[in-house]
Amino acid sequence: MSSATGSFSAPAQVHAFDGLLSDFDGTIVDSTNAIVKHWHQIGDELGVDPKTILATSHGRRSIDTLRLYDQTKANWDYVNEIEGQIPKRYGSDAVEIPGGRDLLAALETSGAKWGVVTSGTRPLVDGWLKALNLPHPKNLVTAMDVTNGKPDPSCYLLGRKQLGIEDSTSIVVLEDAPSGIKAGKAAGFKVLALTTTHSLHQLQEAGADWIVEDLRSISIKAVVDGQVQIEIRNAYQ
Repeated sequence: MSSATGSFSAPAQVHAFDGLLSDFDGTIVDSTNAIVKHWHQIGDELGVDPKTILATSHGRRSIDTLRLYDQTKANWDYVNEIEGQIPKRYGSDAVEIPGGRDLLAALETSGAKWGVVTSGTRPLVDGWLKALNLPHPKNLVTAMDVTNGKPDPSCYLLGRKQLGIEDSTSIVVLEDAPSGIKAGKAAGFKVLALTTTHSLHQLQEAGADWIVEDLRSISIKAVVDGQVQIEIRNAYQ
């Protein structure tokens, strides 16, 4: 989404970072249709209007969403079970975000320090990676690994620790949701946001450093002295 005052047309720019951390759902994989079906099913079971749940569920851990409606279901056994079922039931309803497959392949082969930081559970991530035949990140922070979900920065700080660069703030975060952008910024990192699930205005308000339409605007140029060089094209200006 763009406004009359700007467009996705910024000249290509290359930035170097010690590491890259990416959100998963909405950033690498688009499973919106599957998630909508999932929350409709859960909403029916809980007797809650699914639209009410969906208005606040994106970018938030399921356990935090469920706490709002049924404390008895807000436990990891239940959350792992229901999220693990999503790719099995609705596997055909997900696709990679445009450019996602190429970006993951480039990160894998370049030797860059990178990882995925998601509000989803491990069964959910594993299921989508298998269903879409995408590379599995060696470094993965999931909903169960932190006490507080996004916008709390602890997930991204844990991601940095997994990369082995705890003293660095030279890290770029890829995100699609305001809660994730706020988490990345609170961790002290740069955030590159995608307009895949939220409006340009929402991403700007959350504090994104760059905004692009999807991952086709991002490519890995090289890894030099341990730093990954990332080219950003057609950012909003």
